[in-house]
Formats: sequence, C-alpha cells, structure tokens
Amino acid sequence: MTPTFDIWKMLAGVAFFLLAMNLMENSLRLLAGRSFKLFLKKQTKSKVKAIGTGTILTGFLQSSSIVNLLVLSMVGASVVKMENALAIILGSNLGTTLNSWIIATLGFNFKIESFVLPVAGITGICMAFINSESKWSQWFRFLFSLAFVFVALGFIKSGMEEFVLQTDLSAFNRYPIIVFLLLGILLTTIVQSSAATIALTLSALYVNAITLYVATAIVLGAEIGTTLKLFLASAKGIIAKKRVALGNFLFNLVTVIIVFLLLQPVNYLITGVLPIHDNLIALVFFQSFVNLFSIALFFPFLKMLSQFLMKRFVDKEDESIYISKVPVTDTELALEALENETNLFINQVIDYSLDSFNLEEIMGTNPGIQKSFLRKTVAEKYDHIQQSHGEMHAFYLKLQHAGLHKTVTERLHQLISAIRNTMYAAKNIRDAQHDIAQIRNSSNDIKYNFYGQSREKLLNFYRQVLDLLNRENGEKNFEIVTALYRTVTAGYSETLQLLYKENMANRVSEIEISTLINFNRELYTSFKSVLFGLKDFLLTSREADYFDALPGFIR
Repeated sequence: MTPTFDIWKMLAGVAFFLLAMNLMENSLRLLAGRSFKLFLKKQTKSKVKAIGTGTILTGFLQSSSIVNLLVLSMVGASVVKMENALAIILGSNLGTTLNSWIIATLGFNFKIESFVLPVAGITGICMAFINSESKWSQWFRFLFSLAFVFVALGFIKSGMEEFVLQTDLSAFNRYPIIVFLLLGILLTTIVQSSAATIALTLSALYVNAITLYVATAIVLGAEIGTTLKLFLASAKGIIAKKRVALGNFLFNLVTVIIVFLLLQPVNYLITGVLPIHDNLIALVFFQSFVNLFSIALFFPFLKMLSQFLMKRFVDKEDESIYISKVPVTDTELALEALENETNLFINQVIDYSLDSFNLEEIMGTNPGIQKSFLRKTVAEKYDHIQQSHGEMHAFYLKLQHAGLHKTVTERLHQLISAIRNTMYAAKNIRDAQHDIAQIRNSSNDIKYNFYGQSREKLLNFYRQVLDLLNRENGEKNFEIVTALYRTVTAGYSETLQLLYKENMANRVSEIEISTLINFNRELYTSFKSVLFGLKDFLLTSREADYFDALPGFIR
C-alpha cells in the first residue's frame, strides 16, 4: 500500500464526513418548522436562557450552523434582541462540543460499524422509496447522515493509521506551536466545518501522530476558523446579521488569544491536576473548557458588546441613501428625502425584475442605483428591497406623528401607497422565480417561446416606465399612465385567450398550461402593481383617485 493511497483514503473520509454533515444540516433545517422557531423565540427572552437554549439545541441538532443561521434570520426580523442573539451564539459554541464527545467516546473506542452500517443501509434504501418532501424522508436523511458520519470517521482513522506507519513523525516536533494554531484556522476555513477539523485531529491523536499539546493548538485554530461560515452567511445580509457575525468572531478571537498564551498551564491542568489520562477525552474536555471560559468571560459584557456593535458597526452601502440622513422633525426635508427614496426604490424593483429575466445588461443600469445593489444576485436584490421597504415604512410612521399640514399628509399617504404597490410588484416576480426557471429551461417549444415573448413584453413595459420616470415635464403623466394601464389590460386578456387556445389544441399538457397561466398572472399582476405605484408617485391626489376608478383586469 503506497503513501499516496493513504492520503486519498483520508481525503475521501473528510469528503464523506462533510457530505454527511451537510446532509444532516439540510434535513434538520427542513424539520425545524414554525413550532421550533417559536420555541427558540420563547426560550431566548433572557441571556441565561439564551445561552442554555443555544447549548441544548446545538447539542441535540449536532449543528451549530443551523442554530446560528436561525439566529441570523431572527435578528434580521427583529425577533431576538442583539445581546440575546450573542448569548445564543455563546451557548451554541459550547453545544457543538457534544459532537466531539460522541466521536471521542464512540468513534474510536467501540466497534460501532456493526451498528451504523445497518442504519445507513436501511435508511438509505428507505430514502429512495419515500417522497422526498415528506417529514419521514427528512428523518431518514438525518439518521442516514448521522450513521455516515461514523462511516466517514472510519475512513479517516484507517488512512491516518497507515499514514503514521509510513511517516517519520519526529519532524512535527521542530515546528513552533503557533504553526498548528494557524493550521487549525486554515483547515477549518477550507472545509468550512470545525467538526471535520476536530475529527481529523482526534484521529491523528488516536494514532499518536501528534501530541495532546499540538492537538489543543489545532482545536484553538478551529474555534477561529468556524466563525468564518457565519461571516459568509451574513456577508451580503442586513447590518444586524453582520453585527452578530462580528460578535461571534470577537468571542472566539479574544478567547483563543488568552487560552493560547496560557496553553501549557491549561494542558497541565487537564493532564496533571484533574488528571485525565485518555488523550481523546482530554482533547474534547479542552474544547469544552475553552467554550465555557468564553461564556464566563463575555457574559457580564454582553450588553456592552451589543451596544458597541450597534453604534460602531455600520454598513454605509446597504443603508437607505436619503431617509437615513434627515431627521423626521424637519418635515420638508423628510418628505423630500422620502420622495427621493421612493424614486430609488421603484428603480431598484425595475432592476430586480429585469435581472430576473436576464435583461439587466440589455436594458442598461440606472446611474442612480448604488453599485453595491447592482452587484447583488437576484435573491440578494429582493432581500435588499424588503429591507428598504421596512425602513421606509418605519420612516413613514415616524413622520405621521410630526404634526403635518394636510397637503403634506396627503402626499405622505400617496408615497407610502406607491412604496407598498411597488413592493407588491417585486413580490409577484419573486413568487414567479420557480416558473421563470422552469419555462426558461423547458425543452417544450411552446413553453420556451412563451418565456421569450414574456421577456420581450417585460422589456418593452419597463422601457416605457423608465421613460415616464425620467420625464422632466409631468403634464401628460396621467394620460401616459392610463394608456400603459390599458395596454397591460389588453395584453393580459389576449395572452390568456392564446393560452386557452394552446390548451384546446393539445399542444401543452394540463400541468404545463396551469404553469403558464399562473406565470402569466404573476407577470401581469406585477405590471399592474408597478402602474399603481407610479400613479401614486407621479400623479396628483385627484388624478390618482380617478385612476383608481378604472376597471381592473386580474381575476
């Protein structure tokens, strides 16, 4: 057996381990429904309960990623306060050590293959015959992935044993300890899983490839490397998510620096004072000790750290451009800022709609839109639009209490109506994303041609909308908006009749015609919502009332 083969066996084990962990996370994420989220919300009202909940849930779910990502989403929705979110993260870091305890106690000291192989085999076969969207399927996925974690661990351990037999391990003793700390950071950053790094480290320690002292340094590196996943998850999210990710990084960075400086005394405490003679148990005890120390270190300062993050960590690119820079007490400036923000919002929704149909490059970009927005993916643009909608709505509510003049109040109501209708337009396109992808990639010529025709309609529609928005003279705005509305009304009826003819000619199946009809409805409802947004933004209050009396067309 050659050394090359041993390396590939270890790499295969790491790959299997990562796939199993990813499958486990995905299955548990789908199983974590409303009741789970409500439980998480209820059990995080205080910092002590938040730490305990984070620890227990992560230990039970065997994945800090699921808990941390849920925390990000709940912070983004303002369901959990910042300091309580940080407390959950602290608990989650401790809870993830349970995985290490299971590996150390069961993965090496017991012949677990006789148990996990039947579980992997039975659950894997069941997965193939059960509806993939059912809860039973997700539970089978979870059990299969849990069993496969130990199968992967067997590959890692076997490869590591053969590697040790063919390698002179004395060379490792010449490197300074900080090299192994950096190695832990690098490994965890590459594989995006501290559990995989710990599994590799435990395997190396089990076959005496490294000493306990070296292993503890690698574990410290993994504690820093694991924070990068949360950074990646929040990189293009809202400010609150970035604050949580930065808080988690500061927890682990400060803790690792302190423990690393005291690494020799801590090792002596574990092996000499306690004493723990089993190196595997000593290593996972060390990992638990590090996270307990982190909780003790930061718990008294969670409120202070939360305030620091709220004040200091600000993302200028993603915040609103106009309304964030004026006080609501200055009503004239505030109303003008909301006007400008609404105009930008409408243009962002137009850009999002065009990008959903790969038309952004053909149409060109509006120079008034931030470059940071244009760089986002379609899904990220929709998240940004939702965030902007929430900020403008909050600004509107504050302005309502500012004692406004009647004419200002009327204009304010028009603007919030324009914002609301434009948000509906974005939501229609968001709901149609699955149909857009299906029709665009269809091998059925009828469906594909329908996509091309819809794409052309959307392009022509938004060319006219942008021309209207960019007009300096607003005298004929009512006539233009009304004419556009009638064109869209006629277009919807004509397209619907065409679809029914195609169905009658049996050129598309019942399911396909249903998809096309639903897609067509979403598209034209989006057009209608944009026009209702434009009539509130561009027309006078009297003209807008007259426009509202026009007959509808979406049934």
